[in-house]
Amino acid sequence: MNETDTKVFPAPSHWIDGKAVPASGDLIDVTDPATGKVIAQVPAGTAADVDTAVEAALAAFPAWSATSPEERATVLQRVADLMRERAEDIATTISAEMGAPISLARNAQAALPVLATEVSIAAAADFPWTEEIANSLIVREPIGVVGAITPWNFPLQQLVTKVVPALLAGNTVVLKPSEVAPLSARIFAEITTDAGLPDGVLNLVNGTGPVVGEAISGHPKIDMISFTGSTAAGKKITVAAAANVKRVALELGGKAAHIILPDADLEEAVVRGLSYAWINGGQACGAWSRMLVPAELHDRAVEILREAAANYTVGDPTDPATIIGPLASETQRQRVESYIEKGIADGATLIVGGPGRPDGLDTGAYVKPTIFANVDPYSVIAQEEIFGPVLMVIPYVDDDEAVEIANSTIYGLSAAIAGEPEHAMAIARRLRVGQVDVNHADLNFLAPFGGYKQSGNGRELGHEGLAEFLETKAIGR
Repeated sequence: MNETDTKVFPAPSHWIDGKAVPASGDLIDVTDPATGKVIAQVPAGTAADVDTAVEAALAAFPAWSATSPEERATVLQRVADLMRERAEDIATTISAEMGAPISLARNAQAALPVLATEVSIAAAADFPWTEEIANSLIVREPIGVVGAITPWNFPLQQLVTKVVPALLAGNTVVLKPSEVAPLSARIFAEITTDAGLPDGVLNLVNGTGPVVGEAISGHPKIDMISFTGSTAAGKKITVAAAANVKRVALELGGKAAHIILPDADLEEAVVRGLSYAWINGGQACGAWSRMLVPAELHDRAVEILREAAANYTVGDPTDPATIIGPLASETQRQRVESYIEKGIADGATLIVGGPGRPDGLDTGAYVKPTIFANVDPYSVIAQEEIFGPVLMVIPYVDDDEAVEIANSTIYGLSAAIAGEPEHAMAIARRLRVGQVDVNHADLNFLAPFGGYKQSGNGRELGHEGLAEFLETKAIGR
């Protein structure tokens, strides 16, 4: 029996002012994408629910903002400790709500939020809350009530990278998780109350983007919006927020280029590149979805990819042997399949995968992990974010062409380079993206994360991630 069949989720409710607030209207089904079964429900929140949450956040703000950074860090450390204690519950919940293979759910979806929280606490410890510039005292103060709108692909990690810095900075928060994967957010809300976060400091309102997300974005008493999701949705949020001139921080789409230089270890770079293209089923804004290889090495790279792809087990996300599970929803499955069909129609060479469900998986939101070769760098599949396990192999002639191709999309979130270190660093400086991975760099949650161009604005993580949630006051003396 699948563990989801016996797992019990809370009754439909929001989390406002430190407690569950039962649903009073319509409900939204939460579906296990591996089976298509409804596993839970959450409220279809309304603008009135947002108003209630905002009033709770406003009431809690004076006392919480008056606490010291050290006091706030103590509470958030207890949150990290409780997330660690509930790691298995979090992992199985995320696996059930959005299809992450259980091994990935344990090692990334549940583990990384703990690490990100503790690194944010460390960043707060040496953050310049005040400083002297000539005869002025520079004071950094909480901005107020923050509206956080988070996605379904890494539901707890993306929540933590917004909510934890916002709380460390002394703000209160109204959170709307994705209605596709809202259940891990409820666990987080419960944890914050158990950790001693005062009532009203964090409030969770479930619902859809067009209703709850829009109400948060345009609410006159919310001072800032922090959003992660699609570029199209980010544009709508920016317009809604403009009426009140509220601050907006956006982490949007990506189309990362992985440039393999002629002086790289080709086999190592290609194998690693595939793992980063297909991580979380390719449902990651930083997925290395475009593999740029020297034209003379293209065919050899394709051979390596064909062999490596055979190791990616597709199947039941509760099976520890599964590497790629279902996509997060049937809607997402159809979207990704349409891009695969478009790639074939536009003349890309299909190497692995293709349209249709994987063999033996006749139900659930499964697609065949797919690799295209000889891809036109300006074709639809090479320019638009697919958000699924689809890798494009693009040949290039020289460094200049590789840089031109890498920079050719509307996105500028991330990129990767494999090659001789000095050569790779020279290329990295030419890329119009917010972060570049050179030769598989270690994960660094102290470094700022964010994008150029239509990948968004603002930064998350580290000192800059804290600064996003602060106002700056200069006091001349």
